[in-house]
Amino acid sequence: MEQHYILGVFGGEEELVKAYRRIREEHLEVSDVFTPFPVHEILEHQEKKSRITTVSWFYGLFTAVAVLAFLFYTAVIDWPLNYGGKPSNAFPSFMVVTIVLTIFSVTILSLFTFSVRARIWPNVGKEPLHEGATNDKFVILFEKDKVDESRLNKLLRELGAEDIVEK
Repeated sequence: MEQHYILGVFGGEEELVKAYRRIREEHLEVSDVFTPFPVHEILEHQEKKSRITTVSWFYGLFTAVAVLAFLFYTAVIDWPLNYGGKPSNAFPSFMVVTIVLTIFSVTILSLFTFSVRARIWPNVGKEPLHEGATNDKFVILFEKDKVDESRLNKLLRELGAEDIVEK
């Protein structure tokens, strides 16, 4: 089933924030907002919260434990080498490798998780909702069946939207 949208396109951050406040006061349901950079006031008021930080934390925890276990196994259990009477379990020497591999793994796994959740990968063939949506324009997206179309169009014009697009 194809969804139909109404897009309100704004030229700047201040106009977008002012419009977003007014739209919330009017109790109209905003589906999403597309901006070229994070606008924190809007992020705070959206109901959607990202869990990518929690997932990344668990990636880091599991990677650090796995790397330390691997290093301990190889240096102490499987192939202990005696370097001038030093202990095989030289834990501080494992820390640099653990930190570097943890950062690398968290970065790659978080990027992969984000790409899968956002359904963006090479050759996906998605068309952007608006040409300037993440370039230099600020776009508020409304689902057509969840808002009063005439009231919304009037309000967007009143708030100074540069363009109102129906898709």
